[in-house]
Amino acid sequence: MPAPAALAPTSAPTDTQPRIGLALGTALYVASVLGTGILLLPTLAARAAGPASVVAVALVLLASVPLAAAFAALATRHPDSGGVATYVRLALGPTAARMTGYWFFFGVCVGASVVALLGAQYVVAMLGGAQWHVYLVGAAFLVPPLVTNAVGLRLAGPVQLALTGALVALVVGVVLVSLPAADPANLEPFAPHGWAGVGAAASLYVWAFAGWEAVTHLAGEFRDPRRTIPRATAIALVVVGVAYLALQYVTVTVLGGDAASSDVPLMDLVDVGLPGIGRVAVAVVAAIVTLGVLGTYVGAFAKLGASLGRDGDLPRRIAQGAQPGGVPRRALLLVAGMITVYFAIAVATGGQLEPFVLVHTSCIVAIYAVGMAAAVRLLDRGSAGWWAAVAACVLSLGLAVLAGWHLVVPLGLAVVAVGVGAARRGATSAGDP
Repeated sequence: MPAPAALAPTSAPTDTQPRIGLALGTALYVASVLGTGILLLPTLAARAAGPASVVAVALVLLASVPLAAAFAALATRHPDSGGVATYVRLALGPTAARMTGYWFFFGVCVGASVVALLGAQYVVAMLGGAQWHVYLVGAAFLVPPLVTNAVGLRLAGPVQLALTGALVALVVGVVLVSLPAADPANLEPFAPHGWAGVGAAASLYVWAFAGWEAVTHLAGEFRDPRRTIPRATAIALVVVGVAYLALQYVTVTVLGGDAASSDVPLMDLVDVGLPGIGRVAVAVVAAIVTLGVLGTYVGAFAKLGASLGRDGDLPRRIAQGAQPGGVPRRALLLVAGMITVYFAIAVATGGQLEPFVLVHTSCIVAIYAVGMAAAVRLLDRGSAGWWAAVAACVLSLGLAVLAGWHLVVPLGLAVVAVGVGAARRGATSAGDP
């Protein structure tokens, strides 16, 4: 994770104008997409594909280019807090829109627990402690993003810029410190698990490159979205692509066979060139990054929840704050409850993160597939955005194949969405004279 800090602007009368410019917009995109994937995905991908995990990263990066371009085109033409759900509603109707909203709101939200526990693993690895300390620190990470989103963008904007700066600094620092120890001999055997392993690693890395859709919920908060959103997207694509490719390369060439077994790969990398103090620095920045990513997703979830309430797909009492400039505090309370439940499940199942990552990515793939189908209908035929959407449709189908049986989760949410629609139609019919 469908990401940066508190997205909702303050509700004070003087703060209702859009406040997101190029710098903050770029920060939101970078933190949304780069996020906490850097803390664990290099290890998971190396476990799945060995050194060929670098190829998996490159493939997912290439796939993300048309996705990012299409989402940017949609966000500039239809800025609305409903994001992808709004685009799908316009192009494919209310039932498909409800499915999309549920996939993001209920499915992608699973990733919040992963983010919190990833950051906690680094902090506890630095301080020392038992597994229950990881759960305690992870729970503590969930509190500040809820607070900053309740306060609004006046506070959260500057905080997000600082958090994203720390995130980029962490990646650059780890790569520079560990790169001198890279050994090309560790690239052999290059693909120990064959192309199936590369596919598995690519499926995991969908987590890393998801996030382009998250910021669409904030499109209405951008100043001059037609100029700012495409520029912020382009800058973020370059930053994120270079960061993940560099990290995966140093992970497999520096750590070698140990890359697949590390719980804290960034710490192991800096230990090679800067033992001791490097671990402390990585843990501190990892904690900062965790807060930033949670802030972005919590804000996006709350905005989406309010828009779903506005559209009648969730209780209308949580619709408050769906409008640009509004703070969706009621929806934020619902998000807090959901995250608490998912976190409790993660703890009860022993803190194994990979299943949660795959549930998250399967919902993202479903969102991408339907969102790109909507983009093909909404964008001007023959435009750059339209061609990007066409390419992204094909790529989304490929990602769906990689997701495999995990698609049962978005399928189940789709059934719920259809059921809600049927119940609403039945209630309307019963009320007719």
